[in-house]
Amino acid sequence: MSKVVVFDELGGPEVLHVVEEEPLAPSAGEVRVRIEAFALNPLDSMLRTGALPVPVRLPHARTGVEATGIVDALGPGVGTLSVGDPVLVTSVPDSDVRGVAAEYTNLPSGSLVRRPAGLEVAEAAAVWVGFSTAFGTLAAVADLREGDSVLVTGASGSVGRAAVQVAARLGARPIAITRDPAKADALRAAGAAAVVVAGRDDIPAAVRSHTAETGADVVLDLVRGPGQPELLAAARTGGLLVEAGFLDPRPTPAPEDGRVRVVGYRGFDQLGDPEVVARMASFLADGVADGDLRPVVDRVFDLDHVVDAYRLLESRRRSGGKIVVRMGSASPEA
Repeated sequence: MSKVVVFDELGGPEVLHVVEEEPLAPSAGEVRVRIEAFALNPLDSMLRTGALPVPVRLPHARTGVEATGIVDALGPGVGTLSVGDPVLVTSVPDSDVRGVAAEYTNLPSGSLVRRPAGLEVAEAAAVWVGFSTAFGTLAAVADLREGDSVLVTGASGSVGRAAVQVAARLGARPIAITRDPAKADALRAAGAAAVVVAGRDDIPAAVRSHTAETGADVVLDLVRGPGQPELLAAARTGGLLVEAGFLDPRPTPAPEDGRVRVVGYRGFDQLGDPEVVARMASFLADGVADGDLRPVVDRVFDLDHVVDAYRLLESRRRSGGKIVVRMGSASPEA
């Protein structure tokens, strides 16, 4: 049997509970994965509370979009993977049906890539969302080049810190924005050329001082909200701002002029393109091997404490690293 985290009604973490299900044989083009660990993401909470504009198939809805595991069985027509391969889950658009918070789940083979060597299981569970988002926004959308300056908001979070590392590996100059001055040294160690403290520093002036008065070439806004005009003012004329987060739920003002181009990032659009996913996976594997890319794990829970794990995620009382839940290692019954 397979332990699966489900919820029967919308609500807080307390609606989650663990049930047992018979693992299903994979259909054509599918892979059954034995999940070793999964990471928690705000998207999970938004789906569970009804904050996303998508229907949730209740009762018995599943959860979880980020995980690592071992290929356990192959459906017909899968020739790119083998039983026993360690893999990362790249996307689960229908997480209320295929959510990875389970000991076993069946996924399309195109939703998996091989796990980079050199990562512990908890790190591997926590690596894909942050680094694929960072690569997708900075390399695939912004076409960040060597020598470019890039301003990263929410840099103390998992995606923000990944973006700092990705930008540095691309040869750019990351300028990290954080609200916590105590995080400055860690951000510099991750590759930030400079750190700006929101609420203390004048952001446009600080960025100009770090860019020879020209402003940032690219802004990655993982926060949005009423602070975005400051970011636009910190960008150079003709620069680009990529919106890729929702840390501030308040409305984001419309740009007052077209001095800076603003584009939105939709992760599932990028993750639906096999070529982009292959580039992401290759970049990640090489960066991990070279020691340039590394996720930060805050806490690791066992499955019996999954509700506590989500409570911690939603309390925001954490270091900025990912929260991971490790699974057991039981085999499915015949």
